[in-house]
This record gives sequence, C-alpha cells and structure tokens, in this order.
Amino acid sequence: MRQRPVDFDTLLRKHKNAVYRQMVRMCGNQEDAEDVLAESLLQAYRAISHLEDSSAFQGWLAIIARRTCGRLKRREAMTPLLHLADLTAQGFDPTSPENTPEQQLLEAETKTCIQTVIAALPDPYREVYERRDVQGLSANEVAAQLGITVAAVKSRLHRARLLVREGVDASFGCSP
Repeated sequence: MRQRPVDFDTLLRKHKNAVYRQMVRMCGNQEDAEDVLAESLLQAYRAISHLEDSSAFQGWLAIIARRTCGRLKRREAMTPLLHLADLTAQGFDPTSPENTPEQQLLEAETKTCIQTVIAALPDPYREVYERRDVQGLSANEVAAQLGITVAAVKSRLHRARLLVREGVDASFGCSP
C-alpha cells in the first residue's frame, strides 16, 4: 500500500469548497449537497491511497461526489414508488377508479379553472389552443381549418399555452 501523497486535511481545505459549489448545482439544494459532500469525503478518505497524483484531488473528489449525488437522486426518484407500495400494503388500491371526495372536488375545481382560463384567451389563441390541445388535431389540420400558415399555428399555440399556464398559476396563487 502506498503512502498518502499529501496530507488529506490539506487537500480537503484546498478543494472542498469548489466541489461543494458543484454539488449545490448538481443536487439542486444545499442540504443534499452537504450530505453528498460529507459522504464523498468519507469515501475519498478511505480510498486516498489509490490517488496517484495529489494535484488531481479536486477532480477525483468531484467524480466521487457526482456519483454519490446520482445515487441520491435515484434513491429519491424511487421514494414515491416506495410510498405507493406502503399504501397498497395498507389496503389502499391506487388503481381504483373511485376518488375520495376531496380528490373529486379538487378535480372539479381544476377543470373549472382551466375552462375559465381557456375561455378568456383572445379568439385567435383560443381557436388554435382548443383545436390542437383539446381536440388533438395536427398543426396542418388547424392551419387548413383556420386559413393560416402552420408557422402561425405554432406561434399562436405557444402564446396560448403561456397564457393558460399564467392563468392557471394565478388562479391557484402560484408565483410566475
């Protein structure tokens, strides 16, 4: 086993902040980045004897941290499935067509909100939005029906979707 090329503490002090900033960007929040960095530092400490060039420490630590963050994200992605399995084990059937009264009320409110927002769209946008997103027609079909170009259909649809999104967000008190 090789001797440690440089004191781990020295390398740590020199490079941990740069790797931490990378992890904040990759993990999406400071708490996860701190957890990832702590776990990565432990892994790096255990494997420091495998590092041949101490000048590569920052890159090496960043690779360990990226892999750790990836594992964390995969684990978080599985969490809803695990909760679903818990609900199933408790006798709740998520595939049941019956919704709770709260779910039914929420769905009705959401549907009414969306219908109101669509109805409030300016006519050129509403016509395109209803034909493309509600009826499912192709851009060519909508263009032919309205006597406009496909490019105009795409432009109006894009603007209509933005307006619908903004209207729904405003109705539910979401910040834009």
